[in-house]
Amino acid sequence: MAFDDLELPSGNERDVIGGAATYASYAASVFAPVRIVAVVGDDFPEATLEAMRARGIDTEGVERAHGKTFRWAGRYDADLIHRTTLDTQLNVFASFRPKLPASYRDTQLVLLGNIHPALQLDVLEQVRAPRLVVADTMNFWIKGEPAALGALLKRIDILIINDEEARLLSGVHNIRKAAKEILSRGPKRLVIKRGEHGALLFDEEGVFAAPGFPLEDEVDPTGAGDSFAGGFLGYLAGQSEIGPLAFRRAMLHGTATASYCVEAVGTKRVGSLSRSDVTARVNAIRALYEFGASSM
Repeated sequence: MAFDDLELPSGNERDVIGGAATYASYAASVFAPVRIVAVVGDDFPEATLEAMRARGIDTEGVERAHGKTFRWAGRYDADLIHRTTLDTQLNVFASFRPKLPASYRDTQLVLLGNIHPALQLDVLEQVRAPRLVVADTMNFWIKGEPAALGALLKRIDILIINDEEARLLSGVHNIRKAAKEILSRGPKRLVIKRGEHGALLFDEEGVFAAPGFPLEDEVDPTGAGDSFAGGFLGYLAGQSEIGPLAFRRAMLHGTATASYCVEAVGTKRVGSLSRSDVTARVNAIRALYEFGASSM
């Protein structure tokens, strides 16, 4: 959970409520109750935590530490694809050691957000018998903590990363070969996010492509990847059986949820989504490739 200072083509925004846990929790809450584990400082507004609770997000796992909340500042290019980090202040996050409340330890579906892989493993050790474990990571950990990340990959069911990270992790440029190499390290499934071009799922059934949804109004892409992960796992949380078809449907629901996130600054849009909103966007995405022809 964080404050973001954003330089966007549409203007500058300061003190925007952000952070991977915030975006993912709001997205998942569209589909299922959520338990969040994070740290904030004295400066983080209680009203935001109240708003999250109103969305069915359990905030018992949010630690309020003395000091300032994590802060990130970034500048986006006109295309909203490339961005430059201007400042990162870890603040209370620097000494954060996630501790799960006792009531969280029976959690069935776990999303390990983008932190040090050793901490991700520590969180996993605190959960009794998870049904499904999904993890995110980034270039910093891929380059700097290969051993710890390797240990994590052996313990998770799904890894969600972007195409640049997949190539770095595997050392292979071809994305299909890169996916095969990563899957050999332990995960049962791999999701590769491709920004406006959608996402790819690799598993024992083969490859599934969820197209991106062409938006008229793109405002702020911050948190879109985390919203995808939250929507993806939130959808699965509502399924009695989690098999190949459910994972493919989850890809569409994650993509739909993320597309809404981009339409407003920060969590304004993803924090107010309804299930009917997402269903409508899923149907619009499906219409991109389902045209009713039985043969060509």
